[in-house]
Amino acid sequence: MSEVAMSTKVTRYRYLSLISHLSLLAWMIIWYLLLTTSAEYSAAFVLIVYVLPLLLPLKGIIQAQPYTHAWACFVVLWYFLHSITVIYAEPDYLWHAILELFLASAMFIGCSVFARLRGQELGTSLPKLSKVMQDEKERFERSK
Repeated sequence: MSEVAMSTKVTRYRYLSLISHLSLLAWMIIWYLLLTTSAEYSAAFVLIVYVLPLLLPLKGIIQAQPYTHAWACFVVLWYFLHSITVIYAEPDYLWHAILELFLASAMFIGCSVFARLRGQELGTSLPKLSKVMQDEKERFERSK
């Protein structure tokens, strides 16, 4: 397969997803290992629950793989839900959670748009349903 050049628009979303992903990873480490003074969670728990999920898609996001960006959207929903819950339930960490929500939203937007646009550039995106139905109708009519 020949390498298809990435357009400027796609490159912008690639960098949005990459920067927000790395920032969210750094923020979760800073928040739970450096800023939180209470011993509510052990370091192992923080690493497993808050850091490990972000490490899973890291290689594919760095390598600009559209498929990895697509499934990273499911991973980042955990952080979106976590931040909304903290905003609602723990007023002491309001600004911590708002920053997490901002970074998670930016990562979700960057990853989902990058995966869609890059998939279109590479020709791996799913066709529209109307096109699929039209093709099937033509095949059916030819087979008669």
